[in-house]
Amino acid sequence: MYKRAEHQKLHNKTILKNLKNPDMQMMIMILLLCSVIFITILFLTKGGKSNTPSSPPRLPLIGNLHQLGHHPHRSLCFLSHRYGPLMLLHFGSIPVLVVSSMEAAKEVLKTHDRVFASRPRSKIFQKLLYDGHDVASAPYGEYWRQMKSVCVLHLLSNKMVRSFRNVREEEMSLMMDKIRKASSLPVNLSELLANLTNDVICRVALGRKYGCETDFKELMERLTRLLGVFSVGTYVLWLAWIDWIRGLDSQLEKLRNDIDEFLERVLEDHEDSDGDRTDFVDVLLKIQREKSVGFDIDRVSIKAIILDVFVGGSDTSYTLMEWVMTELLRHPECLSRLQEEVRTICKEKSSVLEEDIQDMNYLKAVIKETLRLHPPLPLMVPHESTHDVRLRDYRIPAGTQVMINAWAIGRDVATWGPDAEEFRPERHLHSSVDFRGQDFELIPFGAGRRICPAISFAVVLNEVVLANLVHQFGWISTEYQAEVAESTGIAIHRMFPLYAIPSSTS
Repeated sequence: MYKRAEHQKLHNKTILKNLKNPDMQMMIMILLLCSVIFITILFLTKGGKSNTPSSPPRLPLIGNLHQLGHHPHRSLCFLSHRYGPLMLLHFGSIPVLVVSSMEAAKEVLKTHDRVFASRPRSKIFQKLLYDGHDVASAPYGEYWRQMKSVCVLHLLSNKMVRSFRNVREEEMSLMMDKIRKASSLPVNLSELLANLTNDVICRVALGRKYGCETDFKELMERLTRLLGVFSVGTYVLWLAWIDWIRGLDSQLEKLRNDIDEFLERVLEDHEDSDGDRTDFVDVLLKIQREKSVGFDIDRVSIKAIILDVFVGGSDTSYTLMEWVMTELLRHPECLSRLQEEVRTICKEKSSVLEEDIQDMNYLKAVIKETLRLHPPLPLMVPHESTHDVRLRDYRIPAGTQVMINAWAIGRDVATWGPDAEEFRPERHLHSSVDFRGQDFELIPFGAGRRICPAISFAVVLNEVVLANLVHQFGWISTEYQAEVAESTGIAIHRMFPLYAIPSSTS
């Protein structure tokens, strides 16, 4: 017993001696500091008692980035079932508000529209979209208002949309001829619809088709793919080296140079032309020369706006038509009903004209239902708050990014009922709900100040093409009726092309 007591005294003296050692004191201070930091982080990840929306637990430094998954619209929808339709995440140190219900979307896009009308900065958008000189990613302000007015007035107004009718009809007729020549063999509808929208956009915006040029098609594919890639360095600056290691930085740089070279060539072609063309590039160059809109438009802005037309008008339009045909082939009864409507209205005609569309209520219902289940941009383009604001008694600080999950809103059981996951166009036949920004349960094109200005341009092409596909041909699916795999990226289309067998109705 005595020896044990002596040993304990000696041990205590050793500890006291060590505690007086400066190195030991420094080590203890470091351990205490680390403990405080760990406890603080643990408290923050559990949410604390702050007047902010509910949040899932997050990891130090990276926040909730690990919870996005390959399909963020699905992952965020799943999280919202637990944490609510207004959910606060952190991507690195940046707060991100995720909106997953029509009521919450209405507060953001209508009640507080001006506060949330700006766009966050993104390395990918900066590199590929001329650092916010386009319309879609430009910060809210005078420049954005001026550029949007130019686009709406000179390309996207109802008058201009009607003036492009011949272009739509000619390109659609060429596509129908290709299908007719297939002679009951499977056709790649995804490729046909993508080429159609590209050719229409090229003729309207650039004056001629570039779709047959391999480098142009490859350029557009790279662009739409990289716009949907997640940049770690945008949210966690000290991890920006990851983007370099995985080759993202070099891909962005090369694509930026390739896009700029292509658009520069397009501008030079128009400047050297003696013809009396009236495409969008000519309009922009004329505005630049004559300064007819009261402000200067430089060359960078012209190229950025042209690029916007392709990003917003081509990929999303073909994606919608691809999903419509996918759902019709998965639901033969809906296809039969649509064919009956179209062929009844156009029974004496070989093709459907644009004026025939207005009485096709089931066609419009099919398109609405597809936009509900498959919005081309399921998370839309992010918004950013410019001022502090109170949202449902929550404090939302300035600089908060906002992601509107249109995919989750379109599948909300509280709004659409227990069959919200089912494709049922009939739900829209006696409903006034539309997708043009006034009804927040269906906002595939957004709403408020930043609503997509090209809705009319896209819808008229989609309607007439789909009506003619079911009017002129019968269709047989070549795939099983299981759930269709989705691609990744900013626009969500099918992971694999849609093949179907056409049969002539004559």
